[in-house]
Amino acid sequence: MGAVAQFAIEVEMSDVSAQKKLKARIAPDSSIGELIQGSLGRMHLPPKDADGQPLTYQARLNREGRQLHGSERVGDVLKPGDQVTLQPNIDAGSGG
Repeated sequence: MGAVAQFAIEVEMSDVSAQKKLKARIAPDSSIGELIQGSLGRMHLPPKDADGQPLTYQARLNREGRQLHGSERVGDVLKPGDQVTLQPNIDAGSGG
């Protein structure tokens, strides 16, 4: 079981503005949700919006131009060197 960690996949993470970047190494059996959560603090992305409400983030796989689901396994959807963009999940009309 310990051998899985040796085969970590390295990907390039960035925020929507591409101002904050990070090279992340993660085990293939980890979830995309774990990749997102592990990257937020290291990238210094805000945990709350301007109104103080908690932010949730989504990951976009640039190679395929699609959103990744938090439950997807890293080894199933990512390739070494992939670029992943983290973007806050915006709930339209949630004010008020």
